[in-house]
Amino acid sequence: MSPMLSLIPRIQWLVLAALPSALLAADLQIEHVTIVSPERGNPMRDALVRVHDGRIVAISTAKGTTTQSRRNTIAIDGSGLFLAPGLIDSHVHLGDIPGMMPDQEAQHPNIAKAAREQIPRSYLLYGFTTLIDLISTPQGMVRWKSHAIAPNAYFCGGAALMDGYAMNYAPKPQRYQGWPYMLIEPGTQAPDGIDPALHTPQAVVSRMKSDGAICVKTFFERGFGGVRNLPVPKLETIREVVKAAHAAGMPVLMHANSDEAQRFALDAGVDIMAHGLWNLYQEHSATSEVTPGIKKILDQELARNVGLQPTMQVLYGLRDVISPSFLSDPRLPRVLPSNLIDWYRSPEGQWFHIAVSQDMKLPADASPSELEHAANEQFASVIDRGKHVTTYLVARHGRMLFGTDTPSAPTYANPPGLNGWLEMLRLIDAGETPAQIFKSATLTNAQALKLDRDIGTVQVGKRADLLLLRQDPTQTIDAYTGIVKVILNGRLLDPSELAANAAR
Repeated sequence: MSPMLSLIPRIQWLVLAALPSALLAADLQIEHVTIVSPERGNPMRDALVRVHDGRIVAISTAKGTTTQSRRNTIAIDGSGLFLAPGLIDSHVHLGDIPGMMPDQEAQHPNIAKAAREQIPRSYLLYGFTTLIDLISTPQGMVRWKSHAIAPNAYFCGGAALMDGYAMNYAPKPQRYQGWPYMLIEPGTQAPDGIDPALHTPQAVVSRMKSDGAICVKTFFERGFGGVRNLPVPKLETIREVVKAAHAAGMPVLMHANSDEAQRFALDAGVDIMAHGLWNLYQEHSATSEVTPGIKKILDQELARNVGLQPTMQVLYGLRDVISPSFLSDPRLPRVLPSNLIDWYRSPEGQWFHIAVSQDMKLPADASPSELEHAANEQFASVIDRGKHVTTYLVARHGRMLFGTDTPSAPTYANPPGLNGWLEMLRLIDAGETPAQIFKSATLTNAQALKLDRDIGTVQVGKRADLLLLRQDPTQTIDAYTGIVKVILNGRLLDPSELAANAAR
């Protein structure tokens, strides 16, 4: 090889650094990199990875090989860097702007536009290349995929019981149009213009499957805050949903965060608990420890290898919306547009802060320190219970699935992307190791949702959704705060260009 040809990979890298990465669509050759992938017992050092047409086409040892320049190929020197699969958040809601309701979005179109353009980038900024929207529709997916840069997304159909959680929040009769997969049980009067035969478990699952859903989301929730005594499904109804879903090759998740709900989910045979167990309604116990009753539920989940999403940030997202200091977090300007942060600080943008404060019966004239103290005190027991339950499951090698429920409510304290990293901090505090988090957010998630033929590992044939990192993600979650490059469908993205406060 001539001296001039030997300079081409370095020249290509310099050109790469000078161009907007979103515009590049070349094949990739990543040289002298250390591969960290969850199916490997040990890292593969000094590796050479080739990507063509958005897929990994070759993995070999770079040591002793002669790198040959290829036309339209970007050569990346991965010396000292780690190559890992992109992360999967298996519990998000992509139709929502955190903290902003549809009528507010309509009143502030410029703010909403900036937010919707940034949200996909913020997930990528923290390494999330695949998202699972647990309550969506084909129309919602089309809207998400219309972004020029966005993580790959899949969806579950939301099989809510008619007028139950979570469709109860929308006013009638509009709610029935927004929930195409709602369940209507025998003996229940269907709304005008709706055929109950299209809302049986079998019909609903069939429609989801034909619409492209990869999973089914069900609900057992009697209510919380100011909303109580919501209807919940009958056991035979959810058993029929599970039967139909399994026949269609689709896993079933259940919104279940209480002892009653998780017992119900076990009896119904669902595959994944879409929340941690932090509420006690049947035991009536004030302790945050793992009681004998909770232990019995958790041991059954472990024995049946049920998938478990702790979603610990749900509780912090409610607590932190009370905190006067949250909007001053220096990390927020990287994941949220400045005009959205300014709106959150406005009287209108504080609406959910006010609603939660009233629900907690906090005085309107309370000082910032009093508000923060009251919020910490009121959420302490459920946060601790969620932590102890997670610790119990992790210590016994439960099938942990990484999911955040972003945003869990109309709270601005669940910022996209950053919320995932905050969830990792909670999991570390509960005893999960960086290596366990890495596996749960890659291979285990992919397997649970039947996506492992395409994603979850760094292997030949897999989609090139990859992260080039300065640190080993099995050793520290700080690896995700220093991402060198995000590779999405083989497309090279620079984190500095993904940030909300980047100069574009």
